[in-house]
Amino acid sequence: MTCAVAAARCTAARALLGGYKAGTTLRCVTMAPSYCVTLRDVQEAQRRIQGLVHTTPVMTSSSLDALAARNLFFKCELLQKTGSFKIRGAVNAVKSLPADKCTAVVTHSSGNHGQALALAAQMMGIPAHVVVPTTAATCKKSAILGYGALIVDCEPTDKSRAEVAAQTVQKTGGVLIHPNQDPAVIAGQGTIGLEVLQQAIKPDIKIYAAEPLNADDCYRAKMSGVLTPNLQPPVTVADGVKTSIGPNTWPIIRDEVDEVFVVTEDEIKNATRLVWERMKLLIEPTAGLGLATILSRQFQEKTRDIQNIGVVLCGGNVDLGSIDWLKQP
Repeated sequence: MTCAVAAARCTAARALLGGYKAGTTLRCVTMAPSYCVTLRDVQEAQRRIQGLVHTTPVMTSSSLDALAARNLFFKCELLQKTGSFKIRGAVNAVKSLPADKCTAVVTHSSGNHGQALALAAQMMGIPAHVVVPTTAATCKKSAILGYGALIVDCEPTDKSRAEVAAQTVQKTGGVLIHPNQDPAVIAGQGTIGLEVLQQAIKPDIKIYAAEPLNADDCYRAKMSGVLTPNLQPPVTVADGVKTSIGPNTWPIIRDEVDEVFVVTEDEIKNATRLVWERMKLLIEPTAGLGLATILSRQFQEKTRDIQNIGVVLCGGNVDLGSIDWLKQP
């Protein structure tokens, strides 16, 4: 079976990079010494988080299959604990801490990783401090507080997030758990890939990443071959992908992602509504990136021979009260 994984931007794409790339056999990432994780790391993470996170279902939709003219398999991480796949990496990271350092954790997050780390810390009985941009969704901030973490405000830039997080580590003596560059986090997210392979898709796959045109650092890096962060805070409805990819994840994306596609804000909104209306699943706009890509003309033209596609619906933390575009005709 020829398959593709149309992931929700590079974060969820990385979750499908637990050692696999297009080909006829499984390939361990230890073949590339520059990678910060190996297939064994992902397998160990799966064992470590077993029973602490959900094995989420893979669902289908005949109406969306017809629209895409493909067979689509949706990995429903919106049904995961805390409402996104981020709990996988957070639990693995916290449980991987040495006992003498497991006193407090710190991170920066626009919401989903912050919620996940807050719950993971709560499970371990330790404090969590989450640096959150002032523009983050209210529902995500409330959830972080609800899981018992303390929120530290920062400006909505990568620089401010990093600086305030570093200051918080100094003040609290906590351990920084980076939302997407910590190897234990990456390995934990990779367990999605193992589950997809076990549930629905054979290992002979291609891996595609999707991101907003307004936050296209991954696309530009892939095209140029050089890590290319966003110079300004992106403006996009897909708030979960505003941060740029980093030095630990870039080599994996560079070597293992077959292609990166970008989609417009309208395409993201339309795909999100389609999932709401046709599948009755309340995904957040970031999770609409995968379907938006599949339905895009560029993807349709470039992947005519691919009939079976796995899509990660990465999260469902929607701030319904702030979605003005729902009221537009």
